[in-house]
Amino acid sequence: MLFNILTKLFKLRENRPGDQRDEHGDIVKPFLDHMEDLRWVIVKVLAVLVTAMVAAFWNRQELMHLLQQPLHIADPTGELAKTLRSDNVIDSFMISFKMAFYVGIIMALPFILYFIADFVLPALTKREKRILIPGFAVGVVFFMAGASASYLYITPHTLDFFWKDAASIGIQTLWTWRSYISFFTWLTIGFGLMCEVPLIVMLLAGFGIVNYKFLSNTRNYAYVIIFVLAAVVAPTPDPITFLILAAPIIVMYEACIWIVWGLEGRRRKRDAAAAIDDLVG
Repeated sequence: MLFNILTKLFKLRENRPGDQRDEHGDIVKPFLDHMEDLRWVIVKVLAVLVTAMVAAFWNRQELMHLLQQPLHIADPTGELAKTLRSDNVIDSFMISFKMAFYVGIIMALPFILYFIADFVLPALTKREKRILIPGFAVGVVFFMAGASASYLYITPHTLDFFWKDAASIGIQTLWTWRSYISFFTWLTIGFGLMCEVPLIVMLLAGFGIVNYKFLSNTRNYAYVIIFVLAAVVAPTPDPITFLILAAPIIVMYEACIWIVWGLEGRRRKRDAAAAIDDLVG
């Protein structure tokens, strides 16, 4: 079952005797060779992750300043940042470890994508490579754009909303650093990952797995999935954070539907023109 799925998705082709490439010039390998390559990919990913996390922990003071920036954006007076407290003796190390873990993942992401591409690309056809290679680059850009939007706008405005809401009903704000870091990382990384949803849709359309009719007919189901993802990413059940996360993704998803419609229209025109040329020729 697993082999059939891998064969369908990545077009893994068994090696023919005395032939290392197919008729299109694409490299072919036995399935077990792919598994050996996968083992080394996992080793390299773990090595770069550990290295990035150690480097992040070593620079934890600078990371702490970056972590506080959304607090200062939400409240330029600095009063909000002063309300954060620690209620555990070992919090300084636990917070540093948590920061190093998440920052290490982000630092290692380009290398991880490169290792994955190095493993996957030889098993793909030339058409799939033309689609997937730009997809990796766009994926990094989308993730960084979503994380930056959360860091500079969504997180500060959400913090400001809850701070003022608590003050309006007489609750003194005494957030802990652990709760703040959990809120910050889930919102920033979660929104960055959610921005990958439109890219995934475009890649599936490029591979011919989905089309405009399918995307249009399943629009309502996609909205439900996006709302569920927003609810999972948002660490609190408030509607403000929920809508801030879901609305941009829905807009981008709608844009993807119409982009796919336009691409299919252009493809139909090219096919029709080619058919006419064949008839005339």
